[in-house]
Amino acid sequence: MTRVWEWNRPVTVREVLEDLQKERSIAYTTVMTVLDNLHQKGWVRREAEGRAYRYEAVSTRAAYSAALMNEAWSASDNPAAALVAFFGMMSPEQRQALRDAVRMVQVDEPPEADDPAEVGEREPARDAEAEAAATSADGEEPDAGTADKER
Repeated sequence: MTRVWEWNRPVTVREVLEDLQKERSIAYTTVMTVLDNLHQKGWVRREAEGRAYRYEAVSTRAAYSAALMNEAWSASDNPAAALVAFFGMMSPEQRQALRDAVRMVQVDEPPEADDPAEVGEREPARDAEAEAAATSADGEEPDAGTADKER
């Protein structure tokens, strides 16, 4: 799957074989069997091209990873504790990526009217947007008196 995801295009058994052979010796039939198994499991789709097939990923690597995380989280008898433990295992870079992802989701989804905590959480982003909108066309901040009145 790694090769199929990396190339992000339909691939043949021969292409995957040649790429893998740069690292180790492997048989054509082994690669063909693995790609056929991935097709049987629904991870790749294939289209006939002459006497061979071209295989293409059904979903992205990110979507696959997300599905695995969701499956593991859903299987927990205490999802909150599982998340806390998972966050504890994350590197600072991974935690920053998580913060960025949460910010993206929050921007895409309007807050629910019946969840005041969520609405309150999102107000700073709206204040920042309002401040940006209040900035004049030449990039200068409006005078302090006007900005204070608008808040």
